[in-house]
Formats: sequence, structure tokens, C-alpha cells
Amino acid sequence: MLKAIAKGLGTTLRVLFKPPSTYEYPEKKKPRAARFRGRHELRIYENGLEMCVGCELCQVACPANAITVVAAENDPAAPHSPGERYGYKYQVDLLRCIFCGLCEEACPTDCLHLTQEFELAAFTREAEVYQKDRLLARRPSGYRVPENVYPPYTGRKAAVHA
Repeated sequence: MLKAIAKGLGTTLRVLFKPPSTYEYPEKKKPRAARFRGRHELRIYENGLEMCVGCELCQVACPANAITVVAAENDPAAPHSPGERYGYKYQVDLLRCIFCGLCEEACPTDCLHLTQEFELAAFTREAEVYQKDRLLARRPSGYRVPENVYPPYTGRKAAVHA
């Protein structure tokens, strides 16, 4: 019996001087793995233009139909993106999303990015449907508008009737 008590005390003393393995959440957050996929974010170029060109490939690649993109033609006087089109409406339903990352892989401009943010709780279903204003990055990314990819856009040419 004394052997069992000594063994128990030994275990207690060993654990007593170990650093705690718990985190003071939410003040201190456990670091996520580098490949963790969290909330979606739409990047913007360093000059402030959106990187999304409205190609809708992310919408097609999404197996859960969580992404809705409606493209519109850019205004040459005040463009939203360097291409001819931009994502006029961009919506991600986080209740449908399975965070597989296929949308991120399908994006040809690296616009769509899955961040490390994982605290996505809300009180209503509507709050979990992120619109473009909540998806756009707050800070410009380090990306520059690629040169010789987007020709200068001056608007759609009028149809020539012969």
C-alpha cells in the first residue's frame, strides 16, 4: 500500500512542476498549422485594386455550392480590378463551406485566400453568409498588378455594323 501511495505522490510531483499544457483562451490562442484553412478573404493589390477578375472559377470548383460570384464589366474611368471584369457580387456561405480549399486552388489570380481565422460563430444564419465587403482584405497584399497580362482597358468597343 505504501508503494502505491509513493508512486501516486511521485506522479503528482512530476506533473506539478511541468509547464501547463492549456492556453488562456481567448487571450492567448493556440497557433494553427500552416496549412489550416479558415475564413475566406479576397486579397487586393498594393495599389488598392481588387485581385478578383470575376472569372467565377472558384464558384465552379466549390463542391458544396457555397460561393456565389456575379461578375460585372469594369468602368474604365474607375476600375475595381485590372481586368475587363470584376466580382460585382461575391458571397460565401460559411454554413455550406467544407473548407476544402478547392476554391483557393482554382483562383487564377491568387485572389481568394483561406486565412487562419477560425472563430466564425454567429447568432444568425444570415451573419454566416459573408458578402464582399466582409471578405475584402483590410490591408493590401504585397502583390503588384502583373505587367503585360492585362491590356489597357478602355471599355467595350461598339459593334461595327457593315
